[in-house]
Amino acid sequence: MDIKSMKNYIYWLYCQFELITCSYLMEPWEKVLFYSFNIIVLVMIAYTAYIFLFVRISMAFQFFLHLFGNEHENTVSVLK
Repeated sequence: MDIKSMKNYIYWLYCQFELITCSYLMEPWEKVLFYSFNIIVLVMIAYTAYIFLFVRISMAFQFFLHLFGNEHENTVSVLK
């Protein structure tokens, strides 16, 4: 895929986004507010997923290990 066709494809995606969201009807200052809001929401979702998703997956993995009987040994019982 060459650069020109990639550029045309990205422009086509942008046009599809404008058609789906009806942002082609907005004035320029409204578009700036709308796109800024969308970008802020996407960044917040990505940050939340980055911070909390790994913790939740780790907790679920430990829960299922405990459920199937693969428990970590207690350090106190190893010392006795």
